[in-house]
Amino acid sequence: MERKGIITFQGTPLTLLGPPPKIGDAAPDFSLLDNALQKRTLADYRGKTLVFSVVPSLDTPVCDMQTRHFNNKAAALGDKVQILAVSCDLPFAQARWCGTAGASRVQSLSDHYDLSFGLAYGVAIKELRLLARAVFVVNGKGVLTYQEIVPEVTHEVNFAAALAAAEAAL
Repeated sequence: MERKGIITFQGTPLTLLGPPPKIGDAAPDFSLLDNALQKRTLADYRGKTLVFSVVPSLDTPVCDMQTRHFNNKAAALGDKVQILAVSCDLPFAQARWCGTAGASRVQSLSDHYDLSFGLAYGVAIKELRLLARAVFVVNGKGVLTYQEIVPEVTHEVNFAAALAAAEAAL
């Protein structure tokens, strides 16, 4: 499924691939790689509220800031919430970035292999083979309770709304 007119990059329209999930539906499953090259799926986080901080690349200024911001807020959310930074960066680059940034509370996961997450959540960018900037919150029962796909990829997510949604999902 291709969707046009949802996002732009520096004003240029882009195409998103995959159907968008709907609030109240079961969160779509995915297969991502962690920094140790281990496969991670939705089942690995069963019972936790999940905040998916989706970025095109950790090595860009807005993505860097977004991931650092969520990392700083993670402690206040407690142990029942897991923040997952998802990008198409290679796991090695994600591990390097996390080490350099001191991002120890956010788990970075790579969608580089087959865009499993991007296609399942409707945020794979056809023209760039990257992910659109977005935030998804899934409650401990595996239900999608919040989503934001940022219309202009270079703009920030609504941090306050995403964090409030994470707290409400507990």
